[in-house]
Amino acid sequence: MREILYLQAINEALAEEMSRDETVFIIGESVQGSTFNTTVGLVQRFGPDRVMDAPISENGIAGAAVGAATAGYRPVADLMFGDFIYCCMDEVLLKAAQWHMLHAEKVNVPLVFKAAIGGYSGLCNEHSRCPEAVVLHHPGLKLVLPSDPYDAKGLLKTAIRDNNPVCYFYHKQLLPMTGEVPEEEYTIPFGVADVKREGTDVTVVATSFQVSLALGVAAEMEGKVSVEVIDPRTLEPLDLDTILESVRKTGRVIVLDEDTLRCGIGAEIGMQIMENAFDFLDAPVKRVGAANMPIPGGVLEKTCLPQPQDLANAITDLLGMDRFELAVQTAGVKLL
Repeated sequence: MREILYLQAINEALAEEMSRDETVFIIGESVQGSTFNTTVGLVQRFGPDRVMDAPISENGIAGAAVGAATAGYRPVADLMFGDFIYCCMDEVLLKAAQWHMLHAEKVNVPLVFKAAIGGYSGLCNEHSRCPEAVVLHHPGLKLVLPSDPYDAKGLLKTAIRDNNPVCYFYHKQLLPMTGEVPEEEYTIPFGVADVKREGTDVTVVATSFQVSLALGVAAEMEGKVSVEVIDPRTLEPLDLDTILESVRKTGRVIVLDEDTLRCGIGAEIGMQIMENAFDFLDAPVKRVGAANMPIPGGVLEKTCLPQPQDLANAITDLLGMDRFELAVQTAGVKLL
């Protein structure tokens, strides 16, 4: 099977869905030029009426997308950075998320809010956050976090076809990742987790770029600890059954996420595990995530964001083992 870049997988998904359905269009800042190369070449193929550069106004981009969606279109609102969702929270969290219910189910809002998330680039707080918890706290939005090229394409195609608003967050550090992606048509259903690596000693539930981090640590610890890595792929809907099945097998679980530990999705998933599989746990659920602080730039970033050694320490602590040092590279990117 051919291998393509994560960013190419996103681009292919957009192109295929725009070819398949004339109601699909893209609106955002610099989408005709493409800041992260995910929309490169699309304006030449589909024209400026369907690949629309917008002023620097996330509120305007999101508002236009919500209005178009209620009128029968399927917009992809490119917010560039996930952090910028805070600039248009009214349109995303209060309009897109709630209008289907508030209009007595007579109005659908089929749109995708597409944005790059995550750190490890030294871009500081306003360009490095992972705002999953904000989205999950507002019912009515679906949330997608692809961790490899195959998922990036299949999940985006599903998101565009969904009749509900979807937040599609792709990680900046994954853009250069290569992976196998079929040339033939395929989609990936929401709410179906993927077992990225099978193991017997401990379950690591990881999202987005942290899946690569977890797989790197698991590979380095092979022969000492058998680590199972579960990627939910979508957090809303969440495939809790696959997570619980793994926990029942291993008896130990770590939730690894780049969002903050305080009120992050690690706490939510951990609590659901405690409520539904407590009798199968041999040790308390552990969390590894970002510190409760603004994300600093440069070399200080590593003091805030999860590192491979943090996960290794959590695994060895959970199993009562002596700690050992790691030197892990994941997704072709050397972590700080």
